[in-house]
Amino acid sequence: MFFRLIHLTLLLVSSLVCLGISPCQAETLLDWHELPDLPNPLGVAGPFAGVDNDALIVAGGANFPQPIWESEKQWVDTIHVLVKNADGYQWKEGGKLPRPVAYGASVSTSRGVLCLGGCDADEVFTEAYFLTWNGESVMTAPCASLPEPVAYAQAAMLGNKVYLVAGQSDTGLSSAGKKVWTLDLSQPGDLKDAKWTELPNLPGPTRAFHQVAVQHDGFRDAIYVIGGRREEAGETQFLRDVWQFLPETNTWRQRSDAPQVIMAGEAIGIGQSHIFVLGGADERNWGKADELKDDHPGFPKDILAYHTITDTWTRAGEMPENQVTTTAVRWGDSVIVPSGEVRPRVRSPHIWQVSIHEADQSFGILNYIVLFGYLLAMVGVGVYFTQKNKNTDDYFRGGKQIPWWAAGCSIFATMLSSLTFTGLPSKAFAQDWVYAVGNFTIPVVAILAVYVALPFYRRIDATSAYEYLERRFGSLTRKFASTSFVSFHLFRMAIVMSLTALALAVATPLTPVQSVLLMGLLSIAYCTLGGIEAVIWTDTIQTFVLLGGALLAFFLLIQGVDGGFAGFWDSAQAADKLNMVNAHWDVTNAQAALWVIVIGAIAQNISSYTADQAVVQRYVTTETEQLAARSIWMSALLTIPATLLFFGLGTALFAYYQSNPGKLDPHITTDQIFPLFIAREIPAGLAGLIVAGVFAAAQSTVSTSMNSSATTIVVDFLRPMQCCSTERGYLIAARACTLLVGLAGTLLGLLFVDPEIRSLFDAFIVVLGIFMGILGGLFLLGAFTRRTNQFGAMCGACVGAVVMFALWKYSRMHGYFFPAAGLGVCFVTGYLASWLTGRPAIDLAGLTVYDVPLASTKQAETSS
Repeated sequence: MFFRLIHLTLLLVSSLVCLGISPCQAETLLDWHELPDLPNPLGVAGPFAGVDNDALIVAGGANFPQPIWESEKQWVDTIHVLVKNADGYQWKEGGKLPRPVAYGASVSTSRGVLCLGGCDADEVFTEAYFLTWNGESVMTAPCASLPEPVAYAQAAMLGNKVYLVAGQSDTGLSSAGKKVWTLDLSQPGDLKDAKWTELPNLPGPTRAFHQVAVQHDGFRDAIYVIGGRREEAGETQFLRDVWQFLPETNTWRQRSDAPQVIMAGEAIGIGQSHIFVLGGADERNWGKADELKDDHPGFPKDILAYHTITDTWTRAGEMPENQVTTTAVRWGDSVIVPSGEVRPRVRSPHIWQVSIHEADQSFGILNYIVLFGYLLAMVGVGVYFTQKNKNTDDYFRGGKQIPWWAAGCSIFATMLSSLTFTGLPSKAFAQDWVYAVGNFTIPVVAILAVYVALPFYRRIDATSAYEYLERRFGSLTRKFASTSFVSFHLFRMAIVMSLTALALAVATPLTPVQSVLLMGLLSIAYCTLGGIEAVIWTDTIQTFVLLGGALLAFFLLIQGVDGGFAGFWDSAQAADKLNMVNAHWDVTNAQAALWVIVIGAIAQNISSYTADQAVVQRYVTTETEQLAARSIWMSALLTIPATLLFFGLGTALFAYYQSNPGKLDPHITTDQIFPLFIAREIPAGLAGLIVAGVFAAAQSTVSTSMNSSATTIVVDFLRPMQCCSTERGYLIAARACTLLVGLAGTLLGLLFVDPEIRSLFDAFIVVLGIFMGILGGLFLLGAFTRRTNQFGAMCGACVGAVVMFALWKYSRMHGYFFPAAGLGVCFVTGYLASWLTGRPAIDLAGLTVYDVPLASTKQAETSS
């Protein structure tokens, strides 16, 4: 009956998919809204601009009085402030600058709007100061003067540091330079006497009138310098080259040139990986201002978008007005383009508010039928197994009648989950294959699981992994481990649901909150009803859906790459996307070193395969130890092709969007790149099936966490306290605990929805390391030492917990090393502390690797 249900479900899904049609594509646009004009009707070019105390400050600048072709340029010292109030926006007078000035650099900081350099008709300045708005007027606070005069430069804020790039040292373009300075604003007190630090020069030609922006490149935030112009031997040279500066290493690298000359435009990072260049002048009509005068067509209105990960440019429409020589300012969720020059001698008083608008997207009735048909089928599995659970042994261990291959699929699905489906492809898309090495250590750790952990748990006939810790150390250690495990899985459920929901928000009209509720409530339904058998069989189905959906998407991606598979391979090679080794010793580097990945992955997998109840629980669901060993080997070996598939999927996404940069959506996060492809490029029906695969992967993790957490609560807390008088009572308690854990995890998931998280995979690894590394350390202390006692074990666990909190809160250690840190601190501290109190007084027979044979014990299997 059960297999017939599976067969009919797959036939229904296949039939619906065959009816697929091309999906509706949603366009992402820049919305332009005009705010109240600058009070100066002439407008200004080259003003200082920024935001302080939620008010827009526009100060200084230069313009030409009417009639513009018969007058001289005038320099302005007026400060205007645009504030929000109940009636909308209103301009207020902000006072005066220390002098009339224009064409300086400015940047919004926590100390105020920092104004750097600038010039007037005769002189270039070194002055630097902050402008702050107190609600009534603008105050000026001193800052360290620049090392030399600078105008027509650009500044950017990254972290606590301001970076000033290139510019002119006098009023002539021939004085343009390539120097770069930085100032740390985190220094305490007044910055008047602070010192600017000179950084390595920009490698390209000297320049002014360039564009500078900050954006993430998949590994870390970086500074980008784009285009500009220079003069040499009396000739003006126009630039379109692009350079990236990496502050963590103080190094430069060249990126793809812009498709056209860009100078005096406004560049700003939008979303997680895009830089928009809003307008800018080019070489057309250069030097013809006096000839064309009012017939000058104005500067180009082109908007260009650069994607930092794929290193590609695309055109992104036009501006409503071609303003140059101003500063794009981030104000809340919007970008402000204040005033500026629209053609020679002509300024505009217009203030534009720019935001990203995502057009409405329909998921399609066919996709909904496939998605909800699949999800309801999973609930049907839970209903089917409801009547088979007569006691807690059935509910928690499936009566030890689970086929080994199904248990193997369940371990595989538990270990990988939706973080694999969306997190690993996004990781490979944004970075490379370094993280794949971690998954390749799983078969190695499986040796420890099969020949050490498995015999222990089968020998004591454990339902909870932490029964072993009580026999080895004592009840306090068991309760600590169980509490840590339940806490970890509550956070794990929340992270998996919330981050998966964020990723899916681009693929379906469901909001993240709706997706969390859908995943949580459906998982609660079939998990509470069907117990471990429902979880394992749904995991098995979901394994095939997950792998099948990923394989289908891979082939569709390759079809869309210029040159097919050969183009995919060439693109990956050229961008070094297949790199698997970072050879350095820095544990804080965003590009994780090979040793960090290997040691961190081994520690993570030791913890999961030896001390994670969600995995260990599968060890006791098969009939014999030999069959359980097969399930471990199957899950471990499945990770190899799965890793190749999911990292290959991420590389294919990179090649696809490098071939089709116009299809990238600046509104999405990097973790949404695969769902974006599903939503925009995959035919209806198929898209629904792959989205179902993402839901399936998340539900696999969530349902496992629910059941395993309920198991530890009942077995490690309720049974020892004899809370129920009958086995029936414990079965009811098990279902109640599953329900409560599921509700708690779902509520936490709603709280954890955070679109600012750059990588769901990194976030999960950190949480895993904080909790599970310590549990792995406790297991190793028990299995591989004779001296460790309960005092030592608890010292190791407590010190490990404190150290992990400190590393998370105060260090820059790479998250992938967290499991190794937790495991190592727990093990070393626990062992050393045990020397102070002597050997444990208990009989260690059968509890360490030194006191029992590692072979399978047939006697234990027979008696169980």
